[in-house]
Amino acid sequence: MESIRAAEASECANEQGMFWQYHDTLFANQRGENQGAFRDAALKAFAAELGLDQAAFNECLDSGRYRDLVQAELNEGRSRGVQATPTIFINGRKIEGALPFAEFQAVIEAELSSK
Repeated sequence: MESIRAAEASECANEQGMFWQYHDTLFANQRGENQGAFRDAALKAFAAELGLDQAAFNECLDSGRYRDLVQAELNEGRSRGVQATPTIFINGRKIEGALPFAEFQAVIEAELSSK
């Protein structure tokens, strides 16, 4: 799955302190799962466009250094019932969808007041 490979690439970008910039580039270029937008050549091109050390990034991605980590995170999400993006947990409470801040704030305040 291309999204798994993109997650691995994000970890490689993080090694160079560029996680969020890479993240933003991925979201700006997404086309749907397995549509070609996140094939290895594209992931490497995004890194080059951001000015990452290309040799270090390519070695990281090609090595599969973060494959196990990403798979473990995927497995954890599945075990917690994650089926949508984004899914956020606030004090163990699962919230799905890109909701307005006010809705997150209400959940946070409710959790804080229950303590």
